[in-house]
Amino acid sequence: MPKTSRRLTVRPVTLREVEVLRVADLTPGMRRITLGGAQLRAFTSANGFPQPAFDSLGFDDDIRLVFRAPGHAEPVLPVQRERGVDLPRNPRPLSKAYTVRRWSAEAGELDVDFVKHGIGVGTTWAYRVQPGERVHFYGPSSSRSLPGDADWLLVVGDDTALPAIARLLDELPEDARARVFVEVAEDSHRLELRELPHVEVTWLVRGDAEAGTSSLLLDAVKNGGWWEGQPFAWLAGEHTSVRDLRRHLVEGRGVPKEDIDFAGYWRRGEVVALETDAAVPDPEKTKTPFERLRELTELVAPTAIRAAVELGVPDLISRGVTSVADLAVKAGADERALHKLLRYLHTLDVLTETEPGHYGLAPTGEVLTNDFMVDALHPAGVVGREMLGMRGLTESIRTGRASYASVTGQTYVEVRAEQDYEDRYLERLAKFQPALAEPIAASELLTGVEHVVLHSGGAGAQAREFVAAHPGLRVTICALPAQADWLRRDLPATIPDEAQRARVTVVEQSVFEPGPPANAVFVIRAFKALADADAAHALRRAAEQLLPGGRVLLIEETFDGLDEHDGGADLLALTVHGSGLRTPGELDAVIARAGLRCRARHTVGWGTTIRDLVPASSH
Repeated sequence: MPKTSRRLTVRPVTLREVEVLRVADLTPGMRRITLGGAQLRAFTSANGFPQPAFDSLGFDDDIRLVFRAPGHAEPVLPVQRERGVDLPRNPRPLSKAYTVRRWSAEAGELDVDFVKHGIGVGTTWAYRVQPGERVHFYGPSSSRSLPGDADWLLVVGDDTALPAIARLLDELPEDARARVFVEVAEDSHRLELRELPHVEVTWLVRGDAEAGTSSLLLDAVKNGGWWEGQPFAWLAGEHTSVRDLRRHLVEGRGVPKEDIDFAGYWRRGEVVALETDAAVPDPEKTKTPFERLRELTELVAPTAIRAAVELGVPDLISRGVTSVADLAVKAGADERALHKLLRYLHTLDVLTETEPGHYGLAPTGEVLTNDFMVDALHPAGVVGREMLGMRGLTESIRTGRASYASVTGQTYVEVRAEQDYEDRYLERLAKFQPALAEPIAASELLTGVEHVVLHSGGAGAQAREFVAAHPGLRVTICALPAQADWLRRDLPATIPDEAQRARVTVVEQSVFEPGPPANAVFVIRAFKALADADAAHALRRAAEQLLPGGRVLLIEETFDGLDEHDGGADLLALTVHGSGLRTPGELDAVIARAGLRCRARHTVGWGTTIRDLVPASSH
């Protein structure tokens, strides 16, 4: 599973209103806005929720500034909750992400640097705003520490990455070794950066080339030599450039994917300006590639897009295979039939026809080279294979039962029994666990606990955070055989510290079997596939292993309202398992059926609810 030497800290998301204190031009291509105000300190939101003081620990932390939509007097704002924000859907808040360039708690000042970069809401605001005006923002939702176990750093980015690169150099220790490559529009856009004895900074000027079109960064990294030792790479800038850089490092230099942090800060695409203001995008006529891709959701379009991903067409084109004939050979397809698919994708603006019989990727098509997107769309991907169940949605709605086997030939339980799929499933799941595990470990939930039992996918990453934060804690992970096999192979990389790993045990057993005595039993997202009676039985079994004063800590997704994500997850669970998401009331009924009661609810991380359960007879 992907590891990282950058420690993650998760914090609740807070909406803040601040004042523009100063405006200063650092170069002809970059402007600094300094923000301040009382809400950078701890405060209580207008709807009564206490909010913590602002903080920023990571050099690439970002916040989302909220702007007024064109023609509106006030911005549409997120709604503050206890440990996060809700985003209204119609209309949505107009927000853009920017790096925290500098944060001074002593001065109560926050610097955000804006690149003068074409037509954009944020750029226009930055170059028009005056001191004394006010703006809202929220975040950062998390911070990552400096890489701690690499021999040297490779840092690569365009103009948009300069604020993060400059802050990184400000915060590196004196003995750090790094090679830094920065692309800017012209010589005058170079910033004065902190100089360190073992850091090389190379400036690349693209001149007349349009931003996002040059290969300067990739060529420089390819041809710039390579230091001995283990590198950690940080890449940021235009999506396609970052993708190609990452691909070169993985395939050309053999850098493990887990040793590369990468972010596509922006994507090239057509921006249509308002007729009344040439510096502001028209929100009705300008669509981001992701917005455009989301519109392609019905019948022929999504099927054709999935076929292209399954054939590997986007990846092949991104590697320079552009002719229909060559694509057919590489994809193992009939040339005539493939050409029909390519022509259709051209009409959807997924592909461009660069010359007769040759195709390139349009901005929307570039999104299809994203690993996360490929996994979701390819029928052999971890998410894609589960999503096949949606083909039986009509049957499931008619019968109220799972339809997965009727459309795939296997039950999903049988699919999960395949070790290769289970390995990939657990590896993907583990990527997202630190964002949950770190806040739990940092909370008081495990204070005084000597032994905790875990029933959870991605339990290795959770155990790592728990034993690191609590020196006396022992963790037993309960897992089915295929999961246990993966965990045993994975734990040495997930928990490299032998002393910490010695406090983690993996046992082969299901959630229905009572485990070893423990002070706390975590049951995390285990009930979506279970009927109420089975879920209650599992909770009852979990409670049987509790030592005196112990409790069951339950995390389970619930259907809390008309949310698109929850609605989709509910339907998918119906087709795959014959179940779905429970409402909070339905989950409470399962808890009561198990003979337990909820003595407290804890909210951690990004608003995750943990139900603290004890036997109903306890006081």
